[in-house]
Amino acid sequence: MRSTFMACGAALAIAASATVAHAESQESTGNEAPVPACLTYSPGWRYTFVMNDCSTAHRVKVLYGDGTDVPCQEVAARNWFTFPGYGTTGNTVEGIVLCDPTEGA
Repeated sequence: MRSTFMACGAALAIAASATVAHAESQESTGNEAPVPACLTYSPGWRYTFVMNDCSTAHRVKVLYGDGTDVPCQEVAARNWFTFPGYGTTGNTVEGIVLCDPTEGA
């Protein structure tokens, strides 16, 4: 049990340190509302963590370079959500966007 907590803590520490590279707010594409600066992401080959340091929950999704579409997910205030990573085939994580409150529900 202790090793599980240590592994989770280490994963969160890595995700938090990688967040610095993506700590700025994301540019919106098309007609989406701009993503607030309190929403950040940390991409990795296996997982992409979206951190919500806002005081309210937000529905978001990750944009991938190859057009992979993932469902919108609600990220609770002061919490994080795990999306798929970019994988090992050359895909990229392009950013995050806010979802319509009813999209993906």
